[in-house]
Amino acid sequence: MLANMALSRPCSGAGADGLRRRAAPAARLAPVNGLAGGVMGRGGAGVKLVAARPMSVVARAAWDRRVGWPEASSAPADEKNVFDGSAVPGINNLVTSTVGKSTNILWHDCPIGQPERQKLLNQKGCVVWITGLSGSGKSTLACALSRELHSRGHLTYVLDGDNLRHGLNKDLSFKAEDRAENIRRVGEVAKLFADAGLICITSLISPYRSDRSACRKLLPGSSFIEVFLNVPLEVCEARDPKGLYKLARAGKIKGFTGIDDPYETPSECEIVIQCKAGDCPSPKSMADQVVSYLEANGFLQK
Repeated sequence: MLANMALSRPCSGAGADGLRRRAAPAARLAPVNGLAGGVMGRGGAGVKLVAARPMSVVARAAWDRRVGWPEASSAPADEKNVFDGSAVPGINNLVTSTVGKSTNILWHDCPIGQPERQKLLNQKGCVVWITGLSGSGKSTLACALSRELHSRGHLTYVLDGDNLRHGLNKDLSFKAEDRAENIRRVGEVAKLFADAGLICITSLISPYRSDRSACRKLLPGSSFIEVFLNVPLEVCEARDPKGLYKLARAGKIKGFTGIDDPYETPSECEIVIQCKAGDCPSPKSMADQVVSYLEANGFLQK
């Protein structure tokens, strides 16, 4: 069946290599009457896919020997594996990877990449990561910065911590492990926006240096711009826009940053915006400070 399988059209410009890549997942499956069994389904124009049932180790080894594939190995989690698709006409050896709990995955490159998208948008994709205590003005700055960049013809997107907990991160609490996962997810999403050529603005307390550092490492070069709103706790507590400090002081909220949970100030941030009691810059002046940095470092092209 595999030899006669009709292959779907690859992405425009992918050529023969793209054809081989798209064929690989279907080629790994055993036929309906083979050892794995399965249910026939329709996948795209003229492509029949097999939803294979899990095979035992013995059955998998037997099937691999039957079709000429190499036997599975107990390679380390980060090691790449070579898939020998010589049994299927038109498919060469492909290198697959294991990342986390995902096995046998293959990175697919498309002809339109970040440089092409950046040229189209006339800007360089990056992540502006705004961090600070609750009530320091992170969301206010994020919106002011987005408005200022938009007025100059630049495309942005704001990832606000509270907004993301309405959807993407609604399954996470404020315990340490969930906070770490919250920041990891936002970092990965921000990385995608930057790769798309957008100026992604994140607004999160993100209290731990290790979590912010992990997000920085996701992006190449100087594309991660950390902005620290250095606002004293007493100023933030006096503002208390959501009434959270009062609840934390009353013991009704546990693990609240600045009260009974630490905030680790940045040690390698690109921009520090200082605010003191009775002397805080306006949202517009804070946004202008970030815009000046973006201009000086080539992220805004004219």
